Amino acid sequence: MRKAFISPSKYVQGENELLNLGYFVTSFGKKALLIGNQSDIERVRKQLDYTAEKYNCLFVTAGFNGECSRIEVERLKKLAITEQCDCTIGLGGGKAIDTAKCVAEGHAVIIVPTIAATDAPTSHSAVLYTPDGAFDDYAYFKQSPSVVLIDTQIIAQAPVRFLVSGMGDALSTYFEARANQKSYANINAGLPCGVREQLCDGAKPTLAAFALATLCYQTLLKDGKKAKASCIDKVVTPALENIIEANILLSGLGFESGGLAGAHAVHDGLTILEETHHYYHGEKVAFGTLVQLILENSPEEELKEVLDFCLSVNLPVCLEDIGVKTISDEQLTEVAEKTIIPEESIHSMPFPVTVEGIKAAILLADTIGKNYKTTGKFVK
Repeated sequence: MRKAFISPSKYVQGENELLNLGYFVTSFGKKALLIGNQSDIERVRKQLDYTAEKYNCLFVTAGFNGECSRIEVERLKKLAITEQCDCTIGLGGGKAIDTAKCVAEGHAVIIVPTIAATDAPTSHSAVLYTPDGAFDDYAYFKQSPSVVLIDTQIIAQAPVRFLVSGMGDALSTYFEARANQKSYANINAGLPCGVREQLCDGAKPTLAAFALATLCYQTLLKDGKKAKASCIDKVVTPALENIIEANILLSGLGFESGGLAGAHAVHDGLTILEETHHYYHGEKVAFGTLVQLILENSPEEELKEVLDFCLSVNLPVCLEDIGVKTISDEQLTEVAEKTIIPEESIHSMPFPVTVEGIKAAILLADTIGKNYKTTGKFVK
């Protein structure tokens, strides 16, 4: 059986760690293409100026337009060549990070998240969009980022909703990895761009990935509520440090080398509902996790544990929490059909799934979530 586990070459996390960015740039050369929204760059301008002077390096500001599109990627690739940049930095949120990955194509790329809203920073994949923001395609690279640099002081200053959304994304990691362990499903880890489709026997999840996914869940339960309080006060505490690590590193390694399953597929299905577009990825994944647990006929104790956690940090537990106040049977069918398209991760579940089964699980998860939120019980 072929297994694989991949990770960034370096992961560094701590207060004021951005001041060391120049050190990592100099491991590749002297000049870096800096991709990020101007507002994010200006927010850390003092740190960038300090580290550039200390380590005698230069940041070439890319003038990022805010969208990870093929056109923008090609423009920035040409800029990197023209400016003779030695490495690429993705600074900010998901789209800046993904654009940097695409420009670098997996080589000499430094990822500097300013929020902990998803587990994407450590991965060897990116999401491409059209110039007007519609989904285009996924991109995969031969390796994960060279460096992931986390400044916890900067993340502590970001709106708390980002951190909570990251906990929602991380919440699914253990349950999806568990499903992959049971089904022996293929994962993307270790399969370089251009050859994934050529391999008859893809990589299977590792025990290491499942162990990290388990630790991710345990850390959320232990420190999630305290970390949210720290972020509200904009202070760095051990609990916040642990949750940042869970959201980015433990979840990132856990999902990529452990595999996705039902929760993320349900998220993708829910995106066809316009009302959900104002909610973050992790918020929808949290509800998708509840749907997956219903599909698995998870024990009541486990469902209660997940519901209690979600409510303690204000993650969604029902459709209304992600903007869907009413849903017709036709809409529900469309969501379910999108959830089980052939390329979706739902097929990593250790049993067959159907449109009717997904519809039933969504409705029951919604009912249970509503009742538990208002009464503390599964049924009225």
